[in-house]
Amino acid sequence: MIKLYRSLVALFVVAATALPAYAANYTLWVNGRTGGGQIGNYNSFTYWGPATTAAGVNKKAVNWDGRSNVSSQNYLIRDALDCFCTGTNWCYIAAHSAGDLMMGYTLANYGGSTRYKKNASPNAAGQCGNSDGSTQVGWNIKWVNVASGAGGGSELSDVGSWTTSEPLVKDLKTTTARALYNHNSTRNVWFYMFAGASGTLYSGILPGQDDEAVAYHSTGGVSGSGGQGLCNPSDWFCNDLNMGTAANEGGSTKWSYHSVKFRDNNESYNHYANGNWGGIISVVRADTVTNAQ
Repeated sequence: MIKLYRSLVALFVVAATALPAYAANYTLWVNGRTGGGQIGNYNSFTYWGPATTAAGVNKKAVNWDGRSNVSSQNYLIRDALDCFCTGTNWCYIAAHSAGDLMMGYTLANYGGSTRYKKNASPNAAGQCGNSDGSTQVGWNIKWVNVASGAGGGSELSDVGSWTTSEPLVKDLKTTTARALYNHNSTRNVWFYMFAGASGTLYSGILPGQDDEAVAYHSTGGVSGSGGQGLCNPSDWFCNDLNMGTAANEGGSTKWSYHSVKFRDNNESYNHYANGNWGGIISVVRADTVTNAQ
C-alpha cells in the first residue's frame, strides 16, 4: 500500500511538472522624462495617474528615473520585458515621450539577444527568476502604443529650454536622438504613434504642429536626420503629417514599422499626464484598454 501511495505521488509530481506554464498577457507602461514612479515597483503608477484606472490587461508600470542617459537606465526596461514578456507570456507596451526613445533603443540593440524565460514574479528590484532555465531570442511583444513619442528628439533640448544638466536632455537633442540607434530596427514590432497638437507655449521653437514638448516630426515617427515642420490638413502653410505608414505631404517618410494611429486634428491634447492620465496619454490609454486584452 505504501509503495502504491509513493508511486501515485511520483506520478502526480511528474504530471504537474510536465504541464505548460500558465500563459498571461501584460500591459507595460514606460514613462518619459522626469520619471516619478518607484523604480522596481511595477505597481507604482505615480507618473501616470491613479493606479486604479483601467489601462490594459495586467497593467505594470516600468519605471526609470527619466533623467539619466537612455543607455544607463535601459537595463530597467530589459528587466521588465524579461519578467513579463518571455516564455508563454506576451506583452502590450504603452510608452510616453522619451519612453518611445527608450523602447526603440531597447528593441534595436537588444531585441535580437538571447533572454532567459522568467517567472513573472519580480523581487524588490524588479527582477524575476528563471522559469525553467531555457532561453529565447528577444521578447514576446504584440505592439507598442506611443503617446507623443520623442524618438526623433525635441527642439526644446536643442535650444536649452529644458535643464541642460540632465543627461537625458542631451539624448533628446534632435540630431542625437535620431542617431542614437537604428529606428528602423524594431524586430518587426509595430509602433503606433499618437500625435498631440495642443501646443502654444513653445510654438516659436517647435516646428509645425506640437503638443508643447514634442513636434509632429517626432510624434509621427518621421525618419530623417533632423526635425521638420509637419501639420494637420487644416494648416495650408505646412506639409501634412499623413496617417498610417503613408509618406507625408512633401515626401518625408516614417521609419519602418511606425504608423500614425492618431493625429490631433482638433488640437485638443497636450503632452502632459497632469497626474490623471491626461493629455495625449488619455487617447493612448483608451486605445490600450480596448485593444490590450
